[in-house]
Amino acid sequence: MRAFSLTPLLAGTALGTLMVPLAPETARAQQASDLPPIVVQAPRAAPAPRRPTASTGPSTRAPRAAARRQAAPRIAQPIQPVASAASQPAAPVPGARGNTAAAQGLNLATPGTSGSRLGLTPFQTPASIEIISGQKIRDRGQNTVAEAVTQNGTGITTIGSPGNGMTALTSRGFSGVNSVMNLYDGTRLYVGSGTITFPSDTWNIDRIEVLRGPASVLYGEGAIGGIVNVVPKKATFERVNEIRIGYGSDNTKRLALDSGGAITDQIAYRLNISGNHAEGWLKQNGEFSNLAVSGALLWQAAPNLAFTVTHDYGYQKPMSYFGTPLINGRVPSSIRFNNYNVSDHSNVFRDQITQFKTEWSPTDNLTIRNTAYYLTSNRHWRNAESYRYNAATGQVGRSSFIEIFHAQEQIGNRLDATWRADILGFKNTLVAGFDVNHIAFKNFGNSPYGGTDTVPLFGFNPGVFNRTDLSTAGFRSKTDQAAFFAENRLQLTDQFAVIGGLRYDSIRMKREDVRGIAAPFAKDFDATTYRIGAVYNPLPDTAIYAQYATAVDPVGPLVSLNLTQSQYQLSTGRQVEAGIKQSLWGGRGEITLAGYHIEKDNLLTQTAPGVTQQVGTQSARGFEAAASFVVMEWLRVEGSLALLHARYDRFDERVNATTNVSRRGNRPTDVPNEIANLWVSWAFAPRWEARAGLQYVGATFSDPGNQYKRPSYTLVNASLDYRVTDNSRLSLRGYNLTDEVYATRGSSSTWLLGRPRSVEMSYTVAF
Repeated sequence: MRAFSLTPLLAGTALGTLMVPLAPETARAQQASDLPPIVVQAPRAAPAPRRPTASTGPSTRAPRAAARRQAAPRIAQPIQPVASAASQPAAPVPGARGNTAAAQGLNLATPGTSGSRLGLTPFQTPASIEIISGQKIRDRGQNTVAEAVTQNGTGITTIGSPGNGMTALTSRGFSGVNSVMNLYDGTRLYVGSGTITFPSDTWNIDRIEVLRGPASVLYGEGAIGGIVNVVPKKATFERVNEIRIGYGSDNTKRLALDSGGAITDQIAYRLNISGNHAEGWLKQNGEFSNLAVSGALLWQAAPNLAFTVTHDYGYQKPMSYFGTPLINGRVPSSIRFNNYNVSDHSNVFRDQITQFKTEWSPTDNLTIRNTAYYLTSNRHWRNAESYRYNAATGQVGRSSFIEIFHAQEQIGNRLDATWRADILGFKNTLVAGFDVNHIAFKNFGNSPYGGTDTVPLFGFNPGVFNRTDLSTAGFRSKTDQAAFFAENRLQLTDQFAVIGGLRYDSIRMKREDVRGIAAPFAKDFDATTYRIGAVYNPLPDTAIYAQYATAVDPVGPLVSLNLTQSQYQLSTGRQVEAGIKQSLWGGRGEITLAGYHIEKDNLLTQTAPGVTQQVGTQSARGFEAAASFVVMEWLRVEGSLALLHARYDRFDERVNATTNVSRRGNRPTDVPNEIANLWVSWAFAPRWEARAGLQYVGATFSDPGNQYKRPSYTLVNASLDYRVTDNSRLSLRGYNLTDEVYATRGSSSTWLLGRPRSVEMSYTVAF
């Protein structure tokens, strides 16, 4: 495709959003408090929902009334029977979108935005989708996005480190920020040099939506394993005021505020502030701190028209810990709490995103949404990142003295229109739109990251950064992306629906090496991806589905490709998936089962000594199950299990200057074959509730040769809540109660260890 510039298009589109109602996604009233009463009510079967049609669908003429209707949240909230898949998606109400997710359960009947742009529920979508409510996340004491996704989601594990912003995940046999995409409020966050640093805090989260499996048809290249979409709390006309204060192990201190409500009859706001600081569990250089601020302002200009402006800011100084050296393939307990980084370390991340949304429903059958956004990320690292124990000397050798600065800007616009109509007597919903982005990325650093030194294994002075190379401007790049997408749902009978999607991406990337070491270059990429699926309802509360989807992945982050990587095409993938989703016993239980097979082609592989070609392949097949049951009125059990078999089908690795070794049949790096979660909630007395959670992650390998194995681990977490008053709660949280030594990431010489046993106490009050 010919080169193009997005500057005029972006400017024109942004101006258009200010002049005419082009329609974004706006906010439904948020539940007034995260403080549900410690009572488990007996589940009641809800009346069967009436199937909306073009003439009987929800009216868009009274959005504020809908926005104000909020059910009081409850612990172990009864599961409502899911709507029949025969139901046509209802027309959205401008200004009335927000957290409709139940605090407990699988939320099969909750409309989501991540698995489809059609406003479908997970029950209606032929894919594996999870909606994790923010209330559940905070009730279980999960303070980071990685904790929330891995401890509540199905088959997701973390391989986060300070280098990737603590955001890298694995899903369905694929790992890293290039294969499991991160989104914020539906906006894709582009990866710069393998790093995404936003968001981190869970206080401002309305819900997290997880789509497992290829998502390129929705969000473009880089999502063959799935996506994680963090949806923040929305502006609300309902009054919200809540404060949390906490203290725990390692001098951990937390303070958070949530406030919202009506300013006028037409204007509402939301403000969330959360700050955290701790000395950390390491003996030295273990401190961390962060600050998250989120604000939203909603103007309900007319019953069918709403405008929303949001601004989110994140500041992080994560623990400057890059691992513990291995001794005989393990980490001895004697050095578990040692940090071998330098004393003048630095990890600082600053991220900001501003969004302007419009949502307009000119008729009951047509909804138009537009989102214009501007994102900046500024990051700084200065650390000694590699350690290796020398048994002969008893010393720890340090290398990779790395200092890097990132300056990244992303400006973009997403417009789509949803049309609901009858076609030849069949109910049909169509959404179509476009997405454009311009990303400017600058990398400064001290490449080639020279310098080495040694420190004793015990009782060492961390020393200072060994600066053998000066930090200077490295490279800068500009990436323009434009995409057209469409998705359609055709209801052929009351029991059978067909859903398909199509997306075309055109990308142009230009890079300039400021130091003049490499020649400047420009590269064009384009890709067409699609999916087709069907949902069959033999019974109103049973959905059987199947889907075929395609995907594309880059060989590296597109905005930071080097000259060598730019010579390769996008990797391609495909998935076949089938499953069943079921609501049981009048809503007391929910079950999902899924089986899948994914293949990814065009991996970089060594075909001969010194010769790299894009001919490698990787595949994964697996089984996933998730369930939630109200066993008794006061007892709920939720859990998930993922079993997979991932392998390299064709992959050669150079092991020295002249030899290549086939890794065919080996398991890909960082991928476990078994992942399980289990949570039990027990309201054992008036005003009291206890929760216990188990997280199991199977063994993984740190290298394609499968020589360096990290053992499996099981984490035990628990919490105890006491309702002091109707509007306040005292909470005790325990993490890793068995004090297991476990590694979430590793190499041949180091393991990145997870936190040891710790406890926290917090007090939350709503007013």
